[in-house]
Amino acid sequence: MRIFLTGATGFIGSAIVPELLKAGHRVVGMTRSEAGARALEAAGAEVHRGTLEEPESLRRGAEKADAVIHTAFDHDFSRFVENCRKDSRAIEALGEDLKGSDRPLVITSGTGLGNAELGKPATEDVCNMEHPNPRIASEQAGNTLLDAGINVSVVRLPQVHDTVKQGLITPLVAIAREKGVAAYVGEGRNRFPAGHLLDVALLYRLAVERAAPGARYNAVGEEGIETRAIAEALGRGLKLPVVSIAPEKAAEHFGWMAMFAGLDFPASSTWTRRTLGWSPAGPGLIADLDAMKYDA
Repeated sequence: MRIFLTGATGFIGSAIVPELLKAGHRVVGMTRSEAGARALEAAGAEVHRGTLEEPESLRRGAEKADAVIHTAFDHDFSRFVENCRKDSRAIEALGEDLKGSDRPLVITSGTGLGNAELGKPATEDVCNMEHPNPRIASEQAGNTLLDAGINVSVVRLPQVHDTVKQGLITPLVAIAREKGVAAYVGEGRNRFPAGHLLDVALLYRLAVERAAPGARYNAVGEEGIETRAIAEALGRGLKLPVVSIAPEKAAEHFGWMAMFAGLDFPASSTWTRRTLGWSPAGPGLIADLDAMKYDA
């Protein structure tokens, strides 16, 4: 297939490109920069110039594609609500050119949207449209396209990691450096799900090849790692003390990250593994945190 990939030079997209190419697909990667174009060409992909802020550039990218994978997202989490709305508009734009065809569109969301009940693992069969997570806007846009007959499926992401980045844990590293302590909220028993970058890239390929309308896949290799264990790993790497922050002090310590730092949102991938034959094999989150070069 000729696959249009947004976010092709990003953390996840740059791992999806070689995964698709080695499976025999052609990749058209979207980028806004010269450096991004050079990276895509070096990887063996075609270059498409575009941005999330230009819906027409998204439609042009989807126009001649056999399938679309949408991973681009503005990761300025201090403007999370606004950026989720921007993602919704991008999904709508991509869907415009896919109307009247069965060409698949794989979009991206978060595992938390599969939480039917707080504290219990999120599952693929749940789509909680009342969820307070602003990322629900992405799945709402996807559902609108699905209702219009467009072949949309969703990959839901946990904390995606390697030894360079780890999702929301990356800003926790910056906060720990700034504050001089590696911290968790309360007892630190709340859990973050995780998935290794290469396992997640493989899942996107399997999802676009399956092209199952309405399917939701959890890219979860580990169901839930306690935030205290995460803080302890950061403490080891940064050589900082590890401390507990009282819930009422979380906003003061974590800033915008406080909305996530105390959440308990484990997630299951049992259905995803069974349906796609997906078997995560990458290192675990704590192993990657312990292997990270904190002085780089």
